[in-house]
Amino acid sequence: MDARLSVRARGIGKCFGDVVALDGIDLDVAPGRVHGLVGPNGAGKTTLLGLLLGLAAADSGRLEILGTPVGRTLAAPDGVAGFVDGPGLYPSLTARQNLAALAALRGGDARTQRIDDVLDQVGLTDVADDRTRGFSLGMRQRLGLAAALLAEPRLLVLDEPSNGLDPAGKRHVHGVLGRLAADGAAVVLSSHRMDDLEALCDDITILAAGRGVFSGPLDKLASENRELDYRLRTSDAPAARRLAAATAGVRLVDDAGPRPGAAAGIVVRAQTPALDELVARLVRSGVAVRELTPVVSPLEAAFLALTAPQEDGG
Repeated sequence: MDARLSVRARGIGKCFGDVVALDGIDLDVAPGRVHGLVGPNGAGKTTLLGLLLGLAAADSGRLEILGTPVGRTLAAPDGVAGFVDGPGLYPSLTARQNLAALAALRGGDARTQRIDDVLDQVGLTDVADDRTRGFSLGMRQRLGLAAALLAEPRLLVLDEPSNGLDPAGKRHVHGVLGRLAADGAAVVLSSHRMDDLEALCDDITILAAGRGVFSGPLDKLASENRELDYRLRTSDAPAARRLAAATAGVRLVDDAGPRPGAAAGIVVRAQTPALDELVARLVRSGVAVRELTPVVSPLEAAFLALTAPQEDGG
């Protein structure tokens, strides 16, 4: 096992009766990285997060967390914190009292200064003395993150941390996770929100039916051998259309021409090298490129392609 990794899993299997939740999963998570888990409902994301938090034990395979081999006991090594299926809170207690109770249960630091610090990090200072029974989903998610931060984790494991967050809450959570990774902690999170994963994650693992169908750096999903649709807006749509049609490897997806009053734009389908060539031709021809964005993000396109049901060719 590689002691430099925060998580190293090889061939992890987990069944619940006749249901195979995880089937030979490999996972590497390095310190200072944010690693996202994505997959359809029932793909095994929550089960895998539970293994990392010591809430369940694998039936097969090898798992090492923070340099410690994990066996069949339900326990996680020191330095691991997080939640799955939402944080558990005492609804009759305030946010501050919830954190103080948790710190006391852990035998850790329950001093007000530390609690106030994590509440500030997640943007809950103004409601610190409100009872949590009145908290929204997003506020409960942020308080769960604050509880995890009390442990000063070297591995933070979160299940759908952006659930219910408004833009301000999302900004707080993204900032916290980014700072943790910058300070050397490893973060593993699941989400159905592709925009969150693309904004936060360095690495992605895509699960489908309990198996890993991709794992690696996020930018690898936009590799040069994958065609994507791009929305292209320029200063001269007719010229852009002609140049796109004449560029090898570029196909016009939307060639109906600009509608009256609409912005001058087209949709093209291309791999990265062909798209680069088209942009170079536009610039040489004096056509200004005002927007070039994927119609569907590289992560979402890869997710749809890799998790689509396979048709039986027989």
